[in-house]
Amino acid sequence: MEERRFRISDFDTKKREGKKITMLTASDFPMARMIDEAGFDSILVGDSLGMVVLGYESTVPVTMDEMIHHSKAVRRGTSRAFLIGDMPFMSYQASVSDAVTNAGRFMKEALCDAVKLEGSSPEIIGMVRAITGAGIPVMGHIGLTPQSVSKLGGFKVQGKSAESARSLMRSALELEKAGCFAIVLECVPDSVAKFITKKLSIPTIGIGAGRYCDGQVLVTYDIVGMFDRFTPKFVKRYTSLSDSIRKGIAEFKSEVESGKFPDDAHSFKITDKELKKLNKR
Repeated sequence: MEERRFRISDFDTKKREGKKITMLTASDFPMARMIDEAGFDSILVGDSLGMVVLGYESTVPVTMDEMIHHSKAVRRGTSRAFLIGDMPFMSYQASVSDAVTNAGRFMKEALCDAVKLEGSSPEIIGMVRAITGAGIPVMGHIGLTPQSVSKLGGFKVQGKSAESARSLMRSALELEKAGCFAIVLECVPDSVAKFITKKLSIPTIGIGAGRYCDGQVLVTYDIVGMFDRFTPKFVKRYTSLSDSIRKGIAEFKSEVESGKFPDDAHSFKITDKELKKLNKR
């Protein structure tokens, strides 16, 4: 019997029962299929694909069309995991109308189960209310928000002072009140993440926020060693696919140049009878 999809209510159930929520990013069909088959609760089509797949210097250039394109591919590779589309820079910041329309595109065109957006300003809180009011589940994201990295002064840990930690707590509570079903905490001290997690009735998903969050998410290309431009402190690399791939393509190049590939085992044949007919003049 086919295993049922992870539902939005399962996020609350796991928090209530003290079971960890598992999440990874995906941006293509093969990766989504492997993550889904591994039994992960959720897959995030993160705008990090701009850096790890499309080669941008940051997530800022990523467009809605690019996110929809990749989200569609991920959906085709997903049969169990809850799918979340990451709303890219300027797809929601300009107006409530833009926010609702673009969130709707993730649901209608890519068949996502929810969307994620960054920030907690009063304007963002209003957009969360509008999107959830349109019947679209929203995951919040506070702490280090990559789309606002210039404003934050770089990729820095957030909430290191009591004042800034209290500000994060207020932001989390406002997002919960606005209707978010879960909140990503990025680059936050573990004790601060623990404090926020205990105060919220909705789950927290940590990325560089320590062990006390209700769940964890990382960029898949980071943990499998496919993105080697840099490795954040909070990333644990479980394998190095880039080394294996470089070795494999180097061997292919060498065998082609030497005439070793393709050999008989990797070639098709015609019968001798038909070959003779072919060679007749």
